[in-house]
Amino acid sequence: MTTQLTIPQIEQKAVEIRRSIITMLQTAGSGHSAGPLGLADIFAALYFNVLNIRPEEPEWSDRDIFFLSNGHTVPVQYAAMAEAGYFDKSELLTLRKLGSRLQGHPEREKLPGLENTSGPLGSGLSQASGYAYSLQYIDKNPHRFVYVMMGDGELDEGNIWEAAMFAGKYKLSQLVAFVDRNNIQIDGPTEEVMPLENLKAKWESFGWHVIEIDGHNIESIIDACSQARAISYQPTVIICHTIPGKGVNFMEYNYKWHGIPPNAEQAKEALEDLRTLGGTITHEGGGL
Repeated sequence: MTTQLTIPQIEQKAVEIRRSIITMLQTAGSGHSAGPLGLADIFAALYFNVLNIRPEEPEWSDRDIFFLSNGHTVPVQYAAMAEAGYFDKSELLTLRKLGSRLQGHPEREKLPGLENTSGPLGSGLSQASGYAYSLQYIDKNPHRFVYVMMGDGELDEGNIWEAAMFAGKYKLSQLVAFVDRNNIQIDGPTEEVMPLENLKAKWESFGWHVIEIDGHNIESIIDACSQARAISYQPTVIICHTIPGKGVNFMEYNYKWHGIPPNAEQAKEALEDLRTLGGTITHEGGGL
């Protein structure tokens, strides 16, 4: 397993991940800002506590599996992987460049440590459910878990709910799904585009154990994953309430930042926000 850090150390990793996201997107000149920034705390918790992985041995046969379904948020995964030691952080600046291993959506064969290729929304839960089925019923290995991240706007896709039915039917208890409940998608607020609530009741009706958490509270994220691994008779979905653009004042809650990168001046302002934690740190060298 990757080295498990303390809660304050993981919180600091989340700040570093957010800084990398801003720099990557500004350098690339394209990409998605709001979602990756909102997911930084979850990915920091995953890569520095939850996932049973070996960054120096990405194909380790006993590793946990992580699938990213909302592939446009992959800058947060790249940043977390670099922090964890899968590759040198300098490579982050190749995001979306021709020939780069860091494509705008994850491409499994490009980069060791990526478990799926995603782009078209709605496929990740099916991929994860198939893998979890094979672990539970074919390999009969109860010690490995499959995790998958989905966006809330992505739940408009019908194949998500087909996979949810499949996982519920086969009681895939080694499957842990996350929903990034940030309430935005590219055309506006989710509840205006296609209302999702009552989201908890929907998942429960498909036979899932449902946990709702603050997606920026590291301890809550880790505790929810621990609870999910203890559930032995059904799959678990963790609905993570997050703030899109978290950590950058002018991006927070603004759906218009869903699919655009910052320019040079905006990136400078964003990095200053992150360096000072929104102005709460006023002295040089301050940190968590």
